[in-house]
Amino acid sequence: MSNHEIKDRFRGFLPVVIDVETAGFNQKTDALLEMAASILRMDENGDLYIHETLEFLIKPFEGANLEKAALEFTGIDPFAPDRQDMPESEALGQMFSKVRKELKSVGCKRAILVGHNAAFDHGFLNAAIERVDIKRNPFHPFSSFDTASLAGLVFGQTVLAKACEAASIPFSNAEAHSAKYDTEKTAELFCEMVNRLKRLGGWPLVQNEAEDSMEAIFHSGK
Repeated sequence: MSNHEIKDRFRGFLPVVIDVETAGFNQKTDALLEMAASILRMDENGDLYIHETLEFLIKPFEGANLEKAALEFTGIDPFAPDRQDMPESEALGQMFSKVRKELKSVGCKRAILVGHNAAFDHGFLNAAIERVDIKRNPFHPFSSFDTASLAGLVFGQTVLAKACEAASIPFSNAEAHSAKYDTEKTAELFCEMVNRLKRLGGWPLVQNEAEDSMEAIFHSGK
């Protein structure tokens, strides 16, 4: 199995794991402060793995709201003198350029966001896209894979740290709530769940067995 067959695993979509750190919960008014993206690939055995993680520190957009409680929770100081941040437009431009190159490389038609409580990350991503008026968005505009829901199904846990523990993935609460760390842990969790399903025969063996069964029925004359 080649890396390019990742296009067959998710119906032509390329899963890209996204996490954002923000200055509140309102995607329209609150600042987007950090964003990270893990691009996934498939190895020769058909297992997913993290190929590359991109990290961006982002300047609050003009007029953005900064909730004190949110900043205290994440520990982010948007105005730290040594903070090497960039405008939303630049961060999105760099990320989308990388994602488009990967789409072309692996033969996928579009990226699909993977996130832990994905609606939150997807909402802030889409709001930023709208603010900077990006016309060519490589991501599906509303579909996503939510690892909180998937982990609830697979492990009976919906909190990222607890789900990682159940999956035997090391997790540090001291390092959590940075976009890069949370993205990579979410990516590890997603890869483990997808790969575990494959090991259990859920893909592609079920499909192959179904095809074999139908062929046997036709040849048997039933």
